[in-house]
Amino acid sequence: MTARVHAFGDDALGDHDGVALAALIRRGELSAAEVAKAARERAARVDPALNAIVVQPDTPRLATDRDALLYGVPTYVKDNTDLAGLPTQHGSVAWRARAAKSDGPYAKQFLGSGMTVLGKTTLPEFGLNATTEFAGADPTRNPWDTGFSSGASSGGSAALVAAGVVPIAHGNDGGGSIRIPAACCGLVGLKPTRGRHIDGPQARSMPINLVSEGVLTRTVRDTATYFAAAERFWRNPALPPVGLVEGPAERRLRIGILSEPITGAPLDPQIRTVLDDTVKLLESLGHEVRPIAYPVDPGFADDFATYWEMLAALLGLTGKLTLDRGFDAAKLDPFTQGLAARFRGSVLRSPAVLYRLSRLRRAYAESFRDIELVVSPVLASLTPKLGYLAPDQPFDEVFDRLLAYVTYTPLANVTGAPALSLPLGASAAGLPIGIMFSAAHGDERTLLEMAYALESARPFRRIQD
Repeated sequence: MTARVHAFGDDALGDHDGVALAALIRRGELSAAEVAKAARERAARVDPALNAIVVQPDTPRLATDRDALLYGVPTYVKDNTDLAGLPTQHGSVAWRARAAKSDGPYAKQFLGSGMTVLGKTTLPEFGLNATTEFAGADPTRNPWDTGFSSGASSGGSAALVAAGVVPIAHGNDGGGSIRIPAACCGLVGLKPTRGRHIDGPQARSMPINLVSEGVLTRTVRDTATYFAAAERFWRNPALPPVGLVEGPAERRLRIGILSEPITGAPLDPQIRTVLDDTVKLLESLGHEVRPIAYPVDPGFADDFATYWEMLAALLGLTGKLTLDRGFDAAKLDPFTQGLAARFRGSVLRSPAVLYRLSRLRRAYAESFRDIELVVSPVLASLTPKLGYLAPDQPFDEVFDRLLAYVTYTPLANVTGAPALSLPLGASAAGLPIGIMFSAAHGDERTLLEMAYALESARPFRRIQD
């Protein structure tokens, strides 16, 4: 029997999205304090079932700029981003984090949107897994059915947004970590172009930067408004501005279809059905849709896996320097240790892997010469039950399962391109299914315009219905 959990009710938050709440606060019909209080009460009701909150101080952090686009909207920050006065634990027990002395570089941009920060959310250890589960501790659960994964690595943020605790929460994406939980929890999840937002320390330290910062929301306009707010705080002059996107465009697009997983793994028939239905919907809206080939060869999957392993190995080697002198690599969870051990057999391959991955941006860009968007699944298989990808399961089994599950999302991370998950279908069991749209570098505007059109044509399911 489905164990669905949500916090929607007749309080200050109601069914409103972030834009609606900000408007009510701006008009004086609600206050930022009473909205924050309602969100904290919602969290208290549902988080015992969801386990999505790491820390929630007694006092919310209210913004001071009342003119900010999302002033007073309650939110949470993922626990791999520094907020002054709170520890940043990265989902790990390998050390005990001290309270951050100041806000991280990206946190300042996030806070510039005017939102009220209530606390920090769960992630799997260092964001390396595609489910927010832990060795020896309770998992974060999917509010659509608490027996299932909320995705990862921004799984805690996704669970709280989907459950109605807050309308918007922070996420970041290094291999699908915004888009995967968006797909699992029925949300809008836009991974921006590399460099669109200010990078955090993790991204800056990577040999190839995979990580982009963003948000998870229930409506397209919340995501669009956040991007406009972030751009007001800082805009990368090397990228075209996004601006405030407020609806669909009139133009008709050429859209490529990527249906088969690049790894050769099977695509679940229920996901294929949702993809086919989405293609029909796109065609009914006047767009030209046709199959295309991947802009990279199948060896990409192996190269990405090697780089993934490398990142785990580097964590174990450098943790005492980059995190804390008390860092103990022996306390890393079995999955992280398994990745690091696997990399030891691939060390000699790593220079060639880094070279090949670093060259993919150009090939990706060239593939958009005669199309504007690509449509594909987010994931190759349905949202798994808790335990299927758990970090304390046999490593080889989990690793193989992840390779078959996460096949579509990593390309955008390596190439630095923007990609968006939209909740356009559901499984027979009622769990959300996400469809992904990818665009040329810097073209978040087209993604948001398309998202508005699809949201209007096929309104997203609501957990409270």
